[in-house]
Amino acid sequence: MVAVIPLRDASRRPTRFPYVTASIIALNIVMFFLELTLGEDFVTRWSATPAQIASGHHLVTIATAMFMHGSWSHIIGNMVFLWAFGPEVEDSMSPGRYLVFYLLGGLVATLAQVAFMPASTVPTLGASGAIAAVMGAFIVTYPRDQIRSLLVILVFIRVTYIPALLLVGVWFLTQFLSLGSVTEQSPGGVAYAAHVGGFIYGAVAVRLFEDPRQA
Repeated sequence: MVAVIPLRDASRRPTRFPYVTASIIALNIVMFFLELTLGEDFVTRWSATPAQIASGHHLVTIATAMFMHGSWSHIIGNMVFLWAFGPEVEDSMSPGRYLVFYLLGGLVATLAQVAFMPASTVPTLGASGAIAAVMGAFIVTYPRDQIRSLLVILVFIRVTYIPALLLVGVWFLTQFLSLGSVTEQSPGGVAYAAHVGGFIYGAVAVRLFEDPRQA
């Protein structure tokens, strides 16, 4: 088993504390504990089901699903990625612009999944589509930055530095090549179309959200 876990941008530091990124992480954690407390009915009610959305029902779940997760590994993995890439993207925008960018990323990602599998009755949930948008923005804005990462090879773990263009680029290629397949996990699967859609949105839209004062 080989895994790469991004930790932070080693090439720069944000000029201000990333309050929006931290707040999004906190909200995701609160929602996850609500899921654990209220159980499967709560998860099913607020997850996004493509077939329902395609038929014009339960549209609010497009927003709620991006703050929910299916397991401890799901939320931990997503929040680690968000904290690795979010602060610098937030710093390149104003907090308000970044929040709108993030929420639109989640919306576009969910709609991409619905468009790709409109008849699917498998609930989708998770912040990964919105985080993919953040990663798309990052690779356009800071492609040469070095990302401090954990490289895990079986039982061997070491800290290494990987160019953002390589790390994020390989991640996106993996998601793109996985389109059409679903890895089953409770309660749903891996929404590869959401990842691809969110990433493309982030890469294309980032310049529209940049704070001109940060230029």
